[in-house]
Amino acid sequence: MSQLIAAVATPPGTGGVGILRLSGPGAAETAARVFRPVGKTPLTQVPDRQMLYGTVQDREGRTIDTGLAFVSRAPHSYTGEETAEIQCHGSPMVLSLALEALFAAGARQALPGEFTKRAFLNGKLDLTQAEAVIDLIDAETPAAARQAASRLGGALSRTIGRVYHGLVDVTAHFHAVLDYPDEDIDPFRAETIAAALETGLEETSRLLATYDRGRQLTFGVPCAILGRPNVGKSSLLNALVGYDRAIVTQIPGTTRDTIEARASVGGVLLNLTDTAGLRETGDEAERLGVARSRAAAAEARLVLLVLDGGAALTQEDREAIALAQEAPACICLVNKSDLPPVLDVEALRGQFPHLCTVSAQNGEGLEQLGPMVAALFPPGTGSEGETLLTNARQVEAVSRARESLERAGEGLRQGMPPDLLLSDVEEALEALGELTGRAVREDITSRIFERFCVGK
Repeated sequence: MSQLIAAVATPPGTGGVGILRLSGPGAAETAARVFRPVGKTPLTQVPDRQMLYGTVQDREGRTIDTGLAFVSRAPHSYTGEETAEIQCHGSPMVLSLALEALFAAGARQALPGEFTKRAFLNGKLDLTQAEAVIDLIDAETPAAARQAASRLGGALSRTIGRVYHGLVDVTAHFHAVLDYPDEDIDPFRAETIAAALETGLEETSRLLATYDRGRQLTFGVPCAILGRPNVGKSSLLNALVGYDRAIVTQIPGTTRDTIEARASVGGVLLNLTDTAGLRETGDEAERLGVARSRAAAAEARLVLLVLDGGAALTQEDREAIALAQEAPACICLVNKSDLPPVLDVEALRGQFPHLCTVSAQNGEGLEQLGPMVAALFPPGTGSEGETLLTNARQVEAVSRARESLERAGEGLRQGMPPDLLLSDVEEALEALGELTGRAVREDITSRIFERFCVGK
């Protein structure tokens, strides 16, 4: 299999600019067979990252476009290998013909995430930074983008590195004293390992406490829209996502199953579930939909309870209120403010600290919802000093490290000999090494890069 890979690095579809990327031995030479500069300097001789203007050729050498190209030589490139990039117009046909020409010249199709995987294997990124690349690509809110950029810049790596190197120093000191008893080396003391263990426990505990917010930023907050039939749940969903995702009619029971969509509200990504109206029904399909609605409400971290402001509370409303109040967080939306008011809104404020009067039909009052969601789920600053865990792999590794450090600390308090304590410390080091990729199984690495798109 060829070590030279190529791919279209821009999203599918028509665009103003399209990018072809190559990495591996002979990247510059292969790109030069497809790109012909207008000037006298060939692409293989141009200085690193200096753009050349020229024409793009198909596999028969026929001009199909004009564009720019540059080369980055190893190790000063994203992958750590020789790389080349051709930028032309974003025509799917032009990109397809140019990519076909690169394959004919000796490159092969890059696998999903193969560019970033090579960057990891060549020491340009660690695993936490590689995971941040795809999180940055997938970011749907400003806070998610800032947090991913912070991790890509090494914020999480530096935090883990401080713990890792502190524990390495302790184990190295112990082995030095053990292996070289005749040398003038400071004796190994219990307080030395105690300090390193305390620092490690503090940092790993702090990191684990960030997972809920990191997962929220990356994957969104599960949010159920709850209420009886015809209160405007589907209209609210459509208003939040900005298009007609759900069918809206005056017929009760139109929504018979849960409908899912995503929307950024107050800078927080919500995984919205529009539920079937809660009511007793003899219709089997609607009854199943109501059961799914209750399940969605039970799993949600946020419930948007919708009530009809133009009607008095019904028994079905009261059942929806009781269900909504069981959720970790709830916002009550009194809908249909464009109609004459009937519902006693002030009486509800005692039950719902977060309440707003809206019209999902015309958007009136919906601007109040953003600040309420942001107050319940602060997105954070995403600053350089803020490090969050964002996926289960990271949490599992940090959890194992903390458990090992806790065992070592308990052994220290019980007066166990240092060599037994350090076996737990070494297990913590192994777990932290898996987190950044210092020591990680191939199957774990493969799973990480399966999330990536081709060309990145």
